Amino acid sequence: METSRIQWHPAFTAAVYLELSSNLDSLTITREYNLNVKPLQTDLLIIKNHADVMLDNEIGKIFKGHNILEYKDPEDSLNADVFFKVRGYACLYKSYGKTADAIKEEDVTITFIRDTRPAGLFRYFKEHRYRVSSPYKGIYYITGKIPFPAQIVVTKELDPKHHVWLRSLSGKLQKQDIENLLKHIRRLHKKSDREYADAVLEVAFRANLNTMKNLIGDERMSEELLEIIKPIIEPRLILLQKEALDKGIEQGIERGIRQGIEQGIEQGIEQGIEQGIEQGIRGTIEILRDIGHSDNEIKTMIMKKYELSEQDAAKYF
Repeated sequence: METSRIQWHPAFTAAVYLELSSNLDSLTITREYNLNVKPLQTDLLIIKNHADVMLDNEIGKIFKGHNILEYKDPEDSLNADVFFKVRGYACLYKSYGKTADAIKEEDVTITFIRDTRPAGLFRYFKEHRYRVSSPYKGIYYITGKIPFPAQIVVTKELDPKHHVWLRSLSGKLQKQDIENLLKHIRRLHKKSDREYADAVLEVAFRANLNTMKNLIGDERMSEELLEIIKPIIEPRLILLQKEALDKGIEQGIERGIRQGIEQGIEQGIEQGIEQGIEQGIRGTIEILRDIGHSDNEIKTMIMKKYELSEQDAAKYF
């Protein structure tokens, strides 16, 4: 599935809420915090309401009073220029206190979060003599020529037992990862937590469609987890199937009209549209086969969608 259509950032926000759920009463979290009247925004701003509160989550151990988070989805790069841009955001944020030096330099932190380790940026750190340490698995502190404490969180490397939410923001999840995610969702009882978890699961589902489908048919998967995953996944599969059908029709008709116009005569237009619809039906059949439907199921679906007789539908198989 094309990851460019996946809305990663809302799921990232939900994952952070869940990661820090044990300390939410002590935090103020703001999405897309505006740094100025112009469109300069941080992905998340987390303010500790009480300076002496120590966060339980390893990602929050570095946090001070004011904490800027920058998230890069799997398609985005995290390089030296991004590093300096967010440093600039932190400087702007510090300078916009209500009075002079109201926000102390030592009370601001920067966090970068990405699925995989940014190798180029780590080479830059080494070449320019920044110091990199890793106090926790998947978490790297950056010190040296930087005014604020900074960390890079590599979600793929995080401990799966303690960071299931951020680790799930990936297009390369294995069955074990998804089973772990479902087990954590099962333990949630608060309505807000379940809503956040659903946002994370939605992204995990869209980015790992084949793995999700395989889970439904896995005989080794416990009935308990199947009871959780089926009502969550099956409606999404139906929605994707409908999207595939609609897309097939639209593309087929568009292609047919384009071919007909190129021929420049009415008969050509009619023939082109007809050919385009046929191509759309064949494309729809391929898509539905790919997501696991039998030919009998597909025949019933295209008969209904395209208003075909059983005899006409059979021609496509």
